[in-house]
Amino acid sequence: MSKQPTTNRKSNEQASTGSRPTHRVFAVSDAPEGQKAFWHDIGAAWEHQDGKGFNVMLQLLPNQGQKIVMRINEPRDSAEE
Repeated sequence: MSKQPTTNRKSNEQASTGSRPTHRVFAVSDAPEGQKAFWHDIGAAWEHQDGKGFNVMLQLLPNQGQKIVMRINEPRDSAEE
């Protein structure tokens, strides 16, 4: 008999209750030589309290083999907006 995987209920609740994500998730598309790659914002991630994983919510799923990158979610400077 196989065991059911345990879930971190508190982390799942945080992700669904609107707490601010700790990371943003991007799909990075290659660009022609000499140009910058294009970063597509595809979702968010919340770090587990024990620091050993993430809950990830994706709005889109890349299908062309793009690199997936997670960056720390930093507050935007109001001067930039």
